Amino acid sequence: MKISHITVSAFVMLAPSFLTAQPAKWGKSPVGAILQTPDGKTLYVFDGDHAGSGASTCTGNCAKLWPPYLASNEAKAEGDWTLIARDDGARQWAYRGRPVYTWVKDGPGETSGDGMAGNRWHVAKP
Repeated sequence: MKISHITVSAFVMLAPSFLTAQPAKWGKSPVGAILQTPDGKTLYVFDGDHAGSGASTCTGNCAKLWPPYLASNEAKAEGDWTLIARDDGARQWAYRGRPVYTWVKDGPGETSGDGMAGNRWHVAKP
């Protein structure tokens, strides 16, 4: 199969925003100040991850429900934001040493993942 320059260009233009994600912004919600992706999705931390470990324990099916907040190869750590390497080679943002994720059932500004899985998932707060 021959791939044209136009096809490749279209793919690059339509690539998911998570491929070039940058550190989050502050947002407001019913639970107070929260961290959100630039497109408004709430970020979460997982009790199974340990601050400063440099690793995410949410892989496989977990990562399908709780997509890691990925960083581009050009992304640089800044302030409270660091980068960790995932088992699959991707780079994930961490806030104050804790990997951050979104929840597949949330739309922009929603916080429905807070307290999920036996209260092991929490909104990431600044």
